[in-house]
Amino acid sequence: MTSSIQLNRLRFISMALFVGAVLLSATPSMAVGESKVPLSPGFSFEGPFGTYDRGELQRGFQVYQEVCSACHALKYLAFRNLPRIGFSENQVKAIAAQYEVTDGPDSEGEMFQRPAVLADYMPSPFDNDNAARAANNGALPPDLSLIVKARVGSANYLYSLLVGYEDPPADVELGDGMSFNPYFSGGQIAMPAPLLEDGVEYADGTVASVNQMARDVTTFLTWVAEPEMEARKGMGAKVMIFLVLLTVLLYLVKRKVWRDLH
Repeated sequence: MTSSIQLNRLRFISMALFVGAVLLSATPSMAVGESKVPLSPGFSFEGPFGTYDRGELQRGFQVYQEVCSACHALKYLAFRNLPRIGFSENQVKAIAAQYEVTDGPDSEGEMFQRPAVLADYMPSPFDNDNAARAANNGALPPDLSLIVKARVGSANYLYSLLVGYEDPPADVELGDGMSFNPYFSGGQIAMPAPLLEDGVEYADGTVASVNQMARDVTTFLTWVAEPEMEARKGMGAKVMIFLVLLTVLLYLVKRKVWRDLH
């Protein structure tokens, strides 16, 4: 009986050692696609009472216009939405007039180009996906309308990606046209570092450091993905206040009804 128990123990230990060896041998291959944990710079819109900083939103739109829009579209953003980030209607009309959109057909059945108006959506920098790939070494730049929601880590991930470009480690060999970014899965990304110090001249005089531009455009793209966030949080706060008051009222009613009962 004792020898049988010892034999079972030996089998268990052997199996445990085998499983441990398999897991250890698998570790390098499992780590290939890993990336660094995103930074947490702290945004004004975080938390249950967070709101968007209008200055950051407007500067972020400027960064998108002057840097990101060369490759990335915002197909779900209409010009008529821009007053919500602090621009006046006349400012938005002037912004829209900088773009041309395809319209038609005209009386002769032909499509034509015209300046954009408030009702139009922001046009894509490319006519189609194949044209986008041809201009970007085969890579397809994603639409940024919902990019914050589409990535694990949300705003923190996007901010970290923008500020995270660095020289590759000695044991990493980059592919043709690739850049190294430890926050991107696999480390190699087809997009070169988009932000450079003083890459834009902010209209409000803010110093355009890489960190500042990354924060601003991340705030703007978060708003694009979730423009109703402030209203949702405001409604949530009102609901919580109502529930607290209702709880107090029900407690007082309960005490009055059961006051004389023991």
